[in-house]
Amino acid sequence: MSARLSVSGVSLHFGGISVLESVSFDVEPSTIFGLVGPNGAGKTSLFNCVSGHYKPSAGSVFIDEIDVLSRAPSKLAHIGLARTFQHPALQLDATVLDNVLLGGHSQLTGGALSWALRLPHTVRGERRIRQQAHEILERLDLGWAAGTIAGELPHALHKRVELSRALLGDPKLLLLDEPAAGLPHSDVGDLIEWLKNLRSEFDLTMVVVEHHMGLIAAVTDRLAVLNQGRKLMEGTAAEAQQDPRVIEAYLGEEAA
Repeated sequence: MSARLSVSGVSLHFGGISVLESVSFDVEPSTIFGLVGPNGAGKTSLFNCVSGHYKPSAGSVFIDEIDVLSRAPSKLAHIGLARTFQHPALQLDATVLDNVLLGGHSQLTGGALSWALRLPHTVRGERRIRQQAHEILERLDLGWAAGTIAGELPHALHKRVELSRALLGDPKLLLLDEPAAGLPHSDVGDLIEWLKNLRSEFDLTMVVVEHHMGLIAAVTDRLAVLNQGRKLMEGTAAEAQQDPRVIEAYLGEEAA
């Protein structure tokens, strides 16, 4: 079975500054893979390379053997990639439902003329996507908020809205950038259960950037630890927590 995501020799330089140096790893289908490391380790920059927002100085990125770097970022949803951000990018003056519906564009068919004429197949597609959006909101305990203006929700719920939007695109590979950031400690347990259940229900492969080691240990099958743009090690969360290099570079920082 080929890897769902294959990152090989990815380097990223901005001028004379090295952000990533020859980072490689594979993520198998239907697994949850973690990326951890101290601030400035290059985790979000690597996400930006995988999602097409940065062009690496060297290396390759493949999703299901499709070359990501040869495609525009706007086209990657069509090959099954979705992403959330550390700071959710929502339309705060639109309803929660309208924000989520933006994630379904890759599933809709027909051109501008079809939509202008409201042809039957476009109307059916729109109804199907709207129904799926409601179902996903219910699944994430947000059904009650569908008609609420997003800006009126507590900030802690914005990540759940963004996750709902990502799921509506029916992704195969979901990149989650610090999903626990800003969440009350009491909500992290719910997030852990949602991620585990969503992996099974949607047959998702996930890559999670996160500082919350409890979450990483609870949900990931494997992880890679980055430090100063390089991969320190790859293995299980238990192996990482006992690795002296990781303790010095990452866990030591947390304890400081």
